[in-house]
Amino acid sequence: MQRPIDDLADEVLGPGDTGLPVRAAGLTAREFLAADPSLDEFWTPLTVLDADALRRNAATIQSWASAHGMELMPHGKTTMAPALWQLQVDAGATGLTLATPGQVRTARGFGFPSIMLANALVAPRALAFVTAELADADFAFRSWVDSIETVEAMERGLAATDAALPRPIDVLVELGAPGGRTGARTLDAAVSLARRVADSPVLRLAGVAGYEGSLGHDRSVSAIWAVRDYLADLLELHEAVVGIADGDGLIVSAGGSAYLDLVADVFDPAIEADAAAGRDTRWILRSGASLLHDDGFYHGISPLDESRAHAGALALTPAMRGYARVVSHPEPGLALLDGGKRDFPYDEGLPVPFAVSPDLGGDEVPLVGASVTALNDQHAFLRSDAPLPVAIGDVVSLGLSHPCTAFDKRRWLPVVEHAGSTRVVDLVRTFF
Repeated sequence: MQRPIDDLADEVLGPGDTGLPVRAAGLTAREFLAADPSLDEFWTPLTVLDADALRRNAATIQSWASAHGMELMPHGKTTMAPALWQLQVDAGATGLTLATPGQVRTARGFGFPSIMLANALVAPRALAFVTAELADADFAFRSWVDSIETVEAMERGLAATDAALPRPIDVLVELGAPGGRTGARTLDAAVSLARRVADSPVLRLAGVAGYEGSLGHDRSVSAIWAVRDYLADLLELHEAVVGIADGDGLIVSAGGSAYLDLVADVFDPAIEADAAAGRDTRWILRSGASLLHDDGFYHGISPLDESRAHAGALALTPAMRGYARVVSHPEPGLALLDGGKRDFPYDEGLPVPFAVSPDLGGDEVPLVGASVTALNDQHAFLRSDAPLPVAIGDVVSLGLSHPCTAFDKRRWLPVVEHAGSTRVVDLVRTFF
């Protein structure tokens, strides 16, 4: 049974929903929001979203992809928030990308009709679920394969399913690279795999895909060329698959939010050539972090970060902010905050302290020269070479890094209307 996203507003809030005000318990999200909540009611530690930045980022990444002749199927694993998925679909995204069969089931539970599983689908129960969902003629689904063994596992799983497969499952051949993540390690192996898929009675060869982001972690010359070479190989695989696949409408999909400019540089000539040849190729970008952006990893690497954008050009701005309270100030240059690894992302950079205020939503004073040097489970170490201008009970605002590990910490995240506002206009529900 599919559930309307609007129904989330009728879920009842409880004391287990960390960060929410005490008065929220027992109210539905709709009732709570109708009471005009303010940020200063909430409890720290807290992650807050910016409605205005979310809308602008959704429009920016969509416009950027469209301008380069690509569709956008953003990676939903970043937020696991159906309302934010819908925000991007409403902005023009042609579907969702997801990482696990469980995430696919969540998205189907909310009626999303176009899903790419950027992973192998081999679990028998997951194959049975997809088999049942494919009875819906309006459901477009595709998964990835990177070896003949994967194809054989899919065929065995589908053979063991009681229900008949309504139509073959679309699969994309994933190209990898030595030292990368998943994916066939050579072009020859990927082409052989494509032929095996084409011969399968239960699968349909639907194109090629890969993730360039695992080949670099910065803007060094070596990383840029590793990514460019990989993308060129992906195009070579696409050309081989054109001669193997039965039918048009093949997909070429590349990945994330770090090197999308390189994807465009390499893909642009191929997109033009395919159009000139009359091929109905679908070029799909899967950028997931672009909706939130950040003040850490993506701020430092994304070509669309506002620090790199020319005047008037498309740019992304951070749409999330952390807040933590000073609970200990044992030394002049050290303060401990009440938020740690269980509250904020830390795998791609520690939180960045921006300002201090007497309370949530209060007037902020910039924290110059301070940094977060470490996180414990529930504490952040705020340090400075000079005495810190903070007092016990003050609230520090934090820039966060890596949206993909920011949302799994809470069931509900408050959304303010814009940066600097204390007016909470929405609660975003996550499904981790």
